[in-house]
Amino acid sequence: MRVALDTNILAYAEGFGDARRCAAARDLVARLQVSAVLLPAQTLGELYRVMTGKGGVAPRDARTAVMSWADAFEVADSTWFAFQFALDPAVEASLSFWDALVLAVAAENRCRMLLSEDLQPDLMWRGVTVVNPFAAKPHPWLEALLTPGSGSRRDIRDERRRWRSRRLRR
Repeated sequence: MRVALDTNILAYAEGFGDARRCAAARDLVARLQVSAVLLPAQTLGELYRVMTGKGGVAPRDARTAVMSWADAFEVADSTWFAFQFALDPAVEASLSFWDALVLAVAAENRCRMLLSEDLQPDLMWRGVTVVNPFAAKPHPWLEALLTPGSGSRRDIRDERRRWRSRRLRR
């Protein structure tokens, strides 16, 4: 299962935020399979802005951090196709255009989850589900992905069925 990371996950992993979230983000990133992770280029630009703006990091050091993320994980550019599709959730779901673009790039690159604290949890658009990795109760898909020895297609399919049946019972 492919997973896209939103800017807030990267910023926490870089140490911007409270100690609990920073540690959780670092642990999360360390436990994800490198081949499963996608970074929309938009998130790297936003990370640079957070680090040099709010974070007060020197531009040279922020550039080094951004390039380290790009070296570690696959980066997906914002295409014209994704740009056009981002307009729909920006209008229909009242997302900021830039958040919608991250979601559209994740969908275009066949991600099943977008890990983000900022977007509406369980929002699903074009096959991508927004999951808050810091939620008190972990999302079953994320839990299955992070469980050692798990993560096979069958395990994840089983987790999806259980998750859907719980949502239908509510």
